[in-house]
Amino acid sequence: MADEPDDDVQAVLDAEDRRYAAMVAGDLTALEQLFVPALCYTHSSGVRDTREEYLAKLRSGYYVYRRIEHPVERAAVAGDGAIVVGRMTADVDVDGVPKTIDNLALAVWTRAGGTWQLLAYAPTRLPG
Repeated sequence: MADEPDDDVQAVLDAEDRRYAAMVAGDLTALEQLFVPALCYTHSSGVRDTREEYLAKLRSGYYVYRRIEHPVERAAVAGDGAIVVGRMTADVDVDGVPKTIDNLALAVWTRAGGTWQLLAYAPTRLPG
């Protein structure tokens, strides 16, 4: 049954997988569906974007993701909210400059209209 916690956790993890796959594929339609309008997307540089700002940067080619890996350490659901804690490593071009990113990551998801959508994302540099 979809209301069971294990099913909710799996649904969030599936949404997280779809998000990263869409980022690498440049699939803006999928990302638009996965992001709530009030999205707060923080980058490893410390820059924060709204949903529209982030999508515009992707559309313009400012961010081009070449590879992303996102091992999950923990995922938890509480009501219509969820967190995914893990790591995000990526090869990405930022304004034409190739970079390799290796961060801890926290994704906050919310259930809206029966589907899970990303509400906030925050990377953190690795300690030491």
